[in-house]
Amino acid sequence: MSGEVLFTALVLAVGLERVAELVVSHRNAVWSIARGGVESGRGHYPFMVALHTGLLAGALVEVWVRRPDTAPVLAWAMLALVAASQALRWWCISVLGRQWNTRVIVVPGAARVTGGPYRRLPHPNYLAVVVEGLALPLVHSAWITAVVFTVLNGFLLATRVRSEDAALTRLA
Repeated sequence: MSGEVLFTALVLAVGLERVAELVVSHRNAVWSIARGGVESGRGHYPFMVALHTGLLAGALVEVWVRRPDTAPVLAWAMLALVAASQALRWWCISVLGRQWNTRVIVVPGAARVTGGPYRRLPHPNYLAVVVEGLALPLVHSAWITAVVFTVLNGFLLATRVRSEDAALTRLA
């Protein structure tokens, strides 16, 4: 099997993981809204969806069109980082429970989660996003996608973190 085919399978697996996230997110959003949850940051959400979709599509297009050579040591190291980012992401999701969402929805009166990875980092899920966004394309040396996503994601996260921090202050 070619490296491109294996990489495509990896990207499709990450895509399926994202679909699972969206299912959990939708369920949690319904739960939060039913309890008076207030959504913030709606304006940046469509860009976030487009950017994350673009990461997956861009990596595939770059690999199939540009056909970069892959360095096995780099590929394995990046694959390990992709796996670690997925583990961190699902740790965040499990620790936040019903409060986790791809949107910024805060339920008034809910306790702020400070356990698990939130004990050490205020936004550990975004660390997972940054690592995955850089590592996933680099599994198959798709460095253009890695750089473009990382730069655009930096701008998005600056907005997203401000929005989330503002919403979280309302919990106090």
